[in-house]
Amino acid sequence: MKGKVVPLKDLFQIGSSKRVLKSQWKAEGVPFYRGREVTRLAMDGFVDNELFISEAHYAELANQYGAPRTDDIVITAIGTIGNSYIVQDGDRFYFKDASILWMKRISDVSSKFVNFWLKSTMFLDQLDHGNGATVDTLTIQKLQSVQIWVPPIAEQHRIVSILDEAFEGIAKARAHAEQNRQNARALFESHLQSVFTQRGEGWAEKSLEEVVDAQCTLSYGIVQPGHEYAKGMPIVRPTDLTAKLITLNGLKRIDPKLADGYRRTTLRGGELLLCVRGSTGVLAVTSSELAGANVTRGIVPIMFDPSLLSQDFGYFLMTSEAVQSQIRIKTYGTALMQINIGDLRKIAVSFPPLKEQERMTAQLEELSAETQRLESIYQQKLAALDELKKSLLHQAFSGSL
Repeated sequence: MKGKVVPLKDLFQIGSSKRVLKSQWKAEGVPFYRGREVTRLAMDGFVDNELFISEAHYAELANQYGAPRTDDIVITAIGTIGNSYIVQDGDRFYFKDASILWMKRISDVSSKFVNFWLKSTMFLDQLDHGNGATVDTLTIQKLQSVQIWVPPIAEQHRIVSILDEAFEGIAKARAHAEQNRQNARALFESHLQSVFTQRGEGWAEKSLEEVVDAQCTLSYGIVQPGHEYAKGMPIVRPTDLTAKLITLNGLKRIDPKLADGYRRTTLRGGELLLCVRGSTGVLAVTSSELAGANVTRGIVPIMFDPSLLSQDFGYFLMTSEAVQSQIRIKTYGTALMQINIGDLRKIAVSFPPLKEQERMTAQLEELSAETQRLESIYQQKLAALDELKKSLLHQAFSGSL
């Protein structure tokens, strides 16, 4: 394998920027990037920026300390680390110190070659080595010390050409698979929308509080659940609502005494759990093993009156646009979005007779299962394409491409 292994500092002068205070941020001027903007640039090649510094401030910084130039590389260094972007002709920006490291090219190495290497396990494994876990901070010293294989410049260009072509094809295949995945979900959502807008004979409309059973108060749960308590009472938090069915697996447990004042939200199993703080409108279903558990303030349990609404039909009803749009309208807040319980109780719900609910539920469940099957297929294709990229990068930087 021709070439040599050198520390990255032999190819780039590695540092960061001069600190820019938050009070110096502007609404217009020269773009000012944080880690999130560099991540977006690394992924898409462009970013809709919202922060700037003044032209005069940029000129002062550029004159005294320099600014990123063509073929330099900027890389995220805090949180999600390792997202890198090559500075292009015409780019004119400054960036947040510490959050982003600046690699000033001081050799004739191909920046494209190095940028591909920064996405490979050859680089990422060096960051994790000796830490026992993925690091969340990339220091100047660490980046300077990582070792990179550098072949002759002609070989660098050959590798870049192969990877450029391969990654372009992978990107197109990935976009196609992602679009198909979205289309499958959109088809189901469209059908669900039509079910609740094209109402037939015998449909009724009531407020949510009118269609729950006598034990369901449409209240939120425990305000201060406290710390983890060994073998305590399981509680469901908004962060747990990541799948349709909620089981005991992974739930926090608390001192049962903390739930004494919240018996109104004690779970029976089979309830719908509606998120009312944060991602309002998110919905899940409790498994039977959650009987006796409880919820936190961000969740309202819903149990329908079985003489009016079945729980299975109610799930599709509450996830429909007819209900979700009302939740969005009534949601308020800036830092923390939430819906008032009084507004929630007044949300209008429309539903057919029970026999029709049973027929419609069976149809919706069949379509939902098919949608999930298709989404799973396309998700597997996306994962396979990501693995192909990793494999190509490994081959490229182990000299076997």
